[in-house]
Amino acid sequence: MLTSLKGKSVIVTGGSKGIGRGIATVFARQGAKVTLAARNEADLKKAASEIEGDVRYEVCDVSDWDSVKKMIDSTAEAQGGLHVLCANAGAFPQTKMVDMDPSEWDQVMATNLRSSFLCVKAAIPHFEKAGKGRVVITSSITGPHTGFPGWSHYGASKSGQLGFIKTAAMELSRYNTTINAVMPGNIYTEGLQDLGQDYLDTMAASIPLKRLGDVEDIGNAALFFASDEAAYITGQQIVIDGGQILPESLEAMEEI
Repeated sequence: MLTSLKGKSVIVTGGSKGIGRGIATVFARQGAKVTLAARNEADLKKAASEIEGDVRYEVCDVSDWDSVKKMIDSTAEAQGGLHVLCANAGAFPQTKMVDMDPSEWDQVMATNLRSSFLCVKAAIPHFEKAGKGRVVITSSITGPHTGFPGWSHYGASKSGQLGFIKTAAMELSRYNTTINAVMPGNIYTEGLQDLGQDYLDTMAASIPLKRLGDVEDIGNAALFFASDEAAYITGQQIVIDGGQILPESLEAMEEI
């Protein structure tokens, strides 16, 4: 059993939907004080009202320094400090390079990669004040391990996050703060529901465990990285994908 996070102050960016909401739900269930951060206030208000526990929200553009700093400082004031930062916000428009406007590349990089840096930078003074901290970055198997047409910008940003945490781990160590990454595979979120059952079944068939992941599967991994039991782990990443990246061919799946 992990050491309790009851009463600890937690921020989850991109917390109104999908994986972020799953992470927030897991932390709130453990008694943490959770702040959801995202751009859309209506979505934030809905999520905050539906997640059981001590949950509040802050409207924030995670690609903008002033917005991020305001959100983190306000949260620390409201929740008596900051102990855990889950930098989960991300964008994943699907556009092949031949059709992609360079501005879309920049937008995805800002939302996924720049935001990780901004959130960590803004959190440092609060971790220093608390005497320790935990950062969990949501990366992906797409980019570091796999590729998919239309996601060159997304894959690059997710690979970039893993490069970022290596040096960040060294710099944050002086504040007794760790930083690690969770790397989801195919996770069942709102964005997949509209694709139809046939599509979902095909995706599940490509995974050795024969099912899509749940958002709380990612939340549980984030919870471990935030715990005292993970205090000696930093600059690392863990894949949560039901074995999706393991088969070397479709034939390998047929042998299961």
